[in-house]
Amino acid sequence: MHDIKLIRDNSQAFDSGVARRGLAPLSSRILELDQRRRAAQTAFQESQARRNEASKQIGQVKKQGGDAQALMDEVAGLKDRIAASEIEDKALGEEIDTLLLSIPNLPAADVPDGPDETANVELRRFGEPRAFDFTPLEHDAIGEKLGLMDFQSAAKLSGARFVVLKGQLARLERALGAFMLDLQTGEHGYTEVNPPLLVRDEALFGTGQLPKFGEDLFRVNTGHWLIPTAEVPLTNLVYGDILDDGQLPIRLTAQTPCFRSEAGAAGKDTRGMIRQHQFTKVELVSIVRPDQSDAEHERMTACAEEVLKRLGLPYRVIVLCTGDMGFSARKTYDIEVWLPGQNTYREISSCSNCGEFQARRMNTRFRPSGEKGTRFIHTLNGSGLAVGRTLVAVLENYQQADGSVVIPAVLRPYMGGLDVIGANV
Repeated sequence: MHDIKLIRDNSQAFDSGVARRGLAPLSSRILELDQRRRAAQTAFQESQARRNEASKQIGQVKKQGGDAQALMDEVAGLKDRIAASEIEDKALGEEIDTLLLSIPNLPAADVPDGPDETANVELRRFGEPRAFDFTPLEHDAIGEKLGLMDFQSAAKLSGARFVVLKGQLARLERALGAFMLDLQTGEHGYTEVNPPLLVRDEALFGTGQLPKFGEDLFRVNTGHWLIPTAEVPLTNLVYGDILDDGQLPIRLTAQTPCFRSEAGAAGKDTRGMIRQHQFTKVELVSIVRPDQSDAEHERMTACAEEVLKRLGLPYRVIVLCTGDMGFSARKTYDIEVWLPGQNTYREISSCSNCGEFQARRMNTRFRPSGEKGTRFIHTLNGSGLAVGRTLVAVLENYQQADGSVVIPAVLRPYMGGLDVIGANV
């Protein structure tokens, strides 16, 4: 959500930011509607003031025995004008809000410009891809050879883009999630939350999935939505709140199933676990003062990177260009893990600073120490990490020539001491 006062005060900067997002200038349309709305509000106030004044005059004229009919006719006309002004004000307000809600967040000044992912900029790499003395397989082939990854049964139950994990692969996914949560809560100061998986419209409006991206979501017949990410319930825990300065920063994490329709992903990653309708993710959310958000963005990204470092998985970090960022983000770092089976890096985490964009939609503020008023907080979110994709990366990077998979050392305590997953375990 955008601040219309800022658009009034600096329409050129607003249009410049919108243009960097690949959109035509919008300030003139917004300000024209705003001017009409303010005119309707002025007419309402003037008509109301005149009605109050005329009503007093009617009483005075009648008290003196005079004819107040003209004043009474005027009051009746003013009543109609007031009602019309109220209707116009409401209609224009809704039109402005609808327009503002459809505009993505404006990019930070240091975000690279570009139309799509080809303009993203690599920042750093960690680890060297392993040199295999055999041709590495993709994760789905590994899992099926182990007899522990079953897409056929999942399709029978639910259709395409689902999987059934069995035995030690199911346990490995559970181990990964537990390891991530333990790391983020035990060493990085995040508070673990177990949130609802079903949310109302307001929550998705708050984080920016609605109204524009409803087709990417699953809705149930109660009117609730299945969460596409724990970012939604975690961020909305402060919906409508006024926080004390001393409460910040708030850092939250949750492991949840996530549900996405993948409406725009026809033909993409149709095999395997990379892009599914249901997947597990450990989410990180931070709620901070505006002057903390840039540093918090770097911190959050480092917290997500640490998972891959301890798993010994090669990765790179890129900053997304203006044309590849999500709707609510002002700046995003993607972490991409190396997948030898695909011979490429694939996204495993996306860490975004949303600035005050979501806070405005949620109307969430804080009271700065020593100040009388309130200000909007800043929100950040990131994957710490996508558990299914991390499982994919472990399978591909730790596969052996005989079809077995070595378990990374940090996960072995979660696996009852098991160090290798072999066929038919």
